[in-house]
Amino acid sequence: MIGIETISIYLPGGRVDNTQRLEKFDITEEFLRTKTGMTRLSRKGAGEETSDMCCAAVRVLMEERELPAEEIECLIVCTQNPDGYGLPHTSAIVHGKLGLTRDCAVFDISLGCSGYVYGLSVIKGFMLSNGFTRGILVTADPYSKVIDEQDKNTSLLFGDAATATLISDRPKWDIGRFCFGTDGTHSSAINVKSENRRLEMNGRAVFNFTATVVPGNISRTLELNGLEKADIDRFVLHQGSRYIRDTLAKRMGLALEKVPFQAGDYGNTISSSVPLILANEEDASKHILISGFGVGLSWASTVLTKVNI
Repeated sequence: MIGIETISIYLPGGRVDNTQRLEKFDITEEFLRTKTGMTRLSRKGAGEETSDMCCAAVRVLMEERELPAEEIECLIVCTQNPDGYGLPHTSAIVHGKLGLTRDCAVFDISLGCSGYVYGLSVIKGFMLSNGFTRGILVTADPYSKVIDEQDKNTSLLFGDAATATLISDRPKWDIGRFCFGTDGTHSSAINVKSENRRLEMNGRAVFNFTATVVPGNISRTLELNGLEKADIDRFVLHQGSRYIRDTLAKRMGLALEKVPFQAGDYGNTISSSVPLILANEEDASKHILISGFGVGLSWASTVLTKVNI
């Protein structure tokens, strides 16, 4: 069995305090707390690269698990804001900085908010097909590289973070069947404009997509895994905003305590938002449904089941 053994995180120390920007964006503190939910946003250092964030998360993982570099057989980096212009691939830069072996396979995948869930499927399949027993899935998407700080639609939402998930044959969580989806006809809803390399988002379109598509995807994921909503202890959803979390919970008839919102102190961290919550998930849960959705438009869900060790 190949599954999740552990997850380590890296949150940069820098913070943008949104409560100090209420007047600038003509919003109330109530709106900030109940709609976006993001009171502070994490920010990487000025000289900190995507690969540095990746390495920081992996080093925490290696230290916590006493994992030697020579035991890492593959490493996948999920990012859409790579080092430089994406050539060479960021995972190769991470490989060099960490001193991984020449036998270690590394590559990048370009996905946003759905990236962690897609990434779990990619690395699990890659490891099984090659007989690997130790692999790492890294997420790092510092949107501060492309944020327009004057844009109310994006400046109040996105934070920087990185996570490293150890996938191994000694898992704590088994990874279930996946349910994926894409709607490229609306890919422009979240994009980086070529003329100034700044993020642009149609918030209304993204919200409508989330509210209409995600509940059905979650229902199909439950069916694929032979489970009912009542069997799931926690629904860990992408942390787009507090209002999106509240809307999805209401539409699916879920108690808010089963659908955590924990991004208030660091923001929407794209592909890192789901693993940031999983890293601190209590051991009491038996089944956790995870779902990522956003850039693309793209979405994916699966169920994690506690392994009886």
